Order: sequence, then structure tokens, then C-alpha cells
Amino acid sequence: MTCPLCMTDGGQLVWRGTHLRVIRADEPGFPAFYRVVWNAHVAEFSDLTQAERRHCMDAVTVVEQVLREHLAPTKVNLAALGNMVPHLHWHVIARFGWDSHFPAPIWAAAQRGRDSAQEDALRERLPALDGQLHARLQAAVAMAGGAEIARP
Repeated sequence: MTCPLCMTDGGQLVWRGTHLRVIRADEPGFPAFYRVVWNAHVAEFSDLTQAERRHCMDAVTVVEQVLREHLAPTKVNLAALGNMVPHLHWHVIARFGWDSHFPAPIWAAAQRGRDSAQEDALRERLPALDGQLHARLQAAVAMAGGAEIARP
């Protein structure tokens, strides 16, 4: 089996570190859909060491915080499914009361039609958000003394 997350970034690359990367996914109807992808091919979160798990969740936390600060979403959804692509990655999705599926999960049936004006307005804000996300992830690495994974 060929793993798409081993072969490609899996979306628009926002930041890449030694152990993980953050991408913005191209998911129609959900412009603020990000993924934190572990670079090495592992299937489960428990495959990581304690320090690696901490590093991964720190990155997920930074993505969530930046989404909240820049977009003020109604909710941020976090998920690590891996049923379709068994390569460790976390979905970090800014959700809004106007999105087509809210309050249901994005994988459920749509609750209403898509609001293209809202989606377009949100999409215009993403380059600045991506820049801030990149800066915050770089700062987190710098605060750890240049090492992405703090040693216990």
C-alpha cells in the first residue's frame, strides 16, 4: 500500500519541522481545515514516545490557538481518525455556525447549503493566519532550545 502522507505533504504546507508538519487541507466547504502530520510513517499516537506525543500535541495546541485568535470560530474540532489513511495525523478544523454541517461533524450529512460568501471571506484571511502559525511554531521550537522534542 502506498501512503499519500509519505509521498506528499497532504495539502498546502504551512510549516515543516524535523518530526512533523502542518498543512492546510483542501476540503470543500471548510477553508480553515488544518492537519498536523507526523513525518515518519506511524499509524497510531501510541507508537510515539512520550516526548514525541508531547511535541505533537503542542503543535496541535498551537494550531488551535492561532485559529481561535485569528478567526474566532464557534468551535474547533480535533480528530485523529486514520481510517482512510493510516498515517498519524490530527485534523484541526475551525467550525462556524454558518458552515454547511454545523453543529454536526464535517463527515456527517450537510445541515444546510454552503455559504460561499462566508467561505470566501474566511479564505481571504488564511494567508495571514498561515504566516502567524508558521511564526508561532518556529518560536515554539526556538523556546525548546532549537530541539523540537524536549527531553524528559
